[in-house]
Amino acid sequence: MLTLTDSAATEIRTITAAPEIPDDAGVRIATTPDGAGLTLSLAAAPADGDAVVEDHGARVFLEPTAAGLLDDKSLDAVRDPSDAAAPVQFAIAEQVG
Repeated sequence: MLTLTDSAATEIRTITAAPEIPDDAGVRIATTPDGAGLTLSLAAAPADGDAVVEDHGARVFLEPTAAGLLDDKSLDAVRDPSDAAAPVQFAIAEQVG
């Protein structure tokens, strides 16, 4: 199952903490329509069939095909330390350990 780094969990919690966002919201990872890539978006709730990963208070919803692709992966998040206004960048890596 996909794991989250501390940094990814922190960024997801930050994204979903806005007052207008439902308490059970998370980010959803799905395959692109052509199946060649992945998308990450804010979701109020998981879609039917989504796997739900809850880690460090962060929720990630995985579309079934994406769940299979990411089964042995880890989600990380990085911000550019020289540009505080830059958006967070999420990355997929091999699980360590």
